[in-house]
Formats: sequence, C-alpha cells, structure tokens
Amino acid sequence: MSKTIYHGGEKIVRTPTFGTGRPYNDFGLGFYCTEYPQYAAEWAVGAGRNGFVSSYTINSDGLRIINLCSSQYNPLHWLGLLFNYREFDLSSDTAYRAREYINKYFFVDPQGCDCIIGYRADNRCFMFAQDFLDARLSYTSFRNALMGDDSNKQFVLKSNRAFDRISFAGYEPALRDVSYPVGRSREIRSVKKIKPSAGSSDFFITDLIEEDVRPYDTRLR
Repeated sequence: MSKTIYHGGEKIVRTPTFGTGRPYNDFGLGFYCTEYPQYAAEWAVGAGRNGFVSSYTINSDGLRIINLCSSQYNPLHWLGLLFNYREFDLSSDTAYRAREYINKYFFVDPQGCDCIIGYRADNRCFMFAQDFLDARLSYTSFRNALMGDDSNKQFVLKSNRAFDRISFAGYEPALRDVSYPVGRSREIRSVKKIKPSAGSSDFFITDLIEEDVRPYDTRLR
C-alpha cells in the first residue's frame, strides 16, 4: 500500500538518510514524519522561525510496522518503548515502581521493525506521562490525553528497508504566523482539559501495580 507522509523541519529534506538524527528522540534514531500535512507544518515552525514541510510517498507493503496507536496496544506499551530513549524523573518510589512494572509486562521490542507508528512525546504528552507515573493523573485521563486527536501521531522510519521505499514528492513552506498559534492553542486547551487529580474514582498506576494488571485486561482499552 502506498501512502503520503510529511516531515516538518527547518530545512527541506529531499533525501532522508538512514542512521542520522538524534538517538534520544521518542523512538530512537529514525526519520520522524506524520500522515497529516497540517501537523507537520506545526512541527516545522518555532516561536520565531518559519520552516518547511517535505512530502514523500512510501510503499509499506511487506514492511514490519509496529502501530502503537492500534487496538493491539495501549498507552502502557507506548511508555514501555519510550523508556528506552527518553529520560523520566524516577526519583519518587511510585515512578520507579511504575517503570519496573511497565517494563516487565508492556515492553515492545523494536528490534527488526521497519517503522513505528506512535504518539509524539511533545512537552504536553511528556508532562501527562510524568504525572501518570507519579500517580497524579489517572489512567483514563492519561489515555484520553494521548488519544484525543491525531495531532501527535507520528510515523517513524527505522530501517534501511523502510528508507529504500521512500520517494521525495515535493515541499511547501510552513509559516510561523499561521501554524505556530494553532499548535499552541491546541496545547493550551488540552492542558486545561486534562487536570491531574488524586480524587477521581478512576484507577491509577498504583492500582495497576498492586493488582498486577496485565496487557489483556479490558480496563486498559
């Protein structure tokens, strides 16, 4: 199946190169894209700069794709993979125990995969994840924060095989005055909507640990 994906950045990227980039991105080394050009434009700009949205076609037939946004997985699987590459504050006993529990039951091995589809751990989602690990945010609130819309879903190329399937299709300028306010407004709205609380009847990471909840538990859907 052929699809179009988009990369937002400061420069036009005509030839993505395997093995470049930052190893401490959400899912490690890879080429980070999205299936939505408007969100790539938001990622491309900054508070004081414009950017570019480069577009590509990719034939995904036969590629091994881990789709963390599918019903096969839940937000704990996303966290289990994120622990490999991003640093969380684990100074509290709760957060430390949460990482051990998630690594034990929800780790997704990316070895041998060609692409990963998963949520983008921007400042907003990273904050929600940290609050969840510290039991300041319930599981349902955390899940809803991640899955509220498609703006933070990313498509990441992880192998030479995947890079061989990608073809540059063109680019468009991304304007700070247009895209930056839209992204900031969405971030502010979501932060106001999802408020950490310890008084909810919903369950928290401490409940999951104490009950030894496994990935197949229907409450995690």
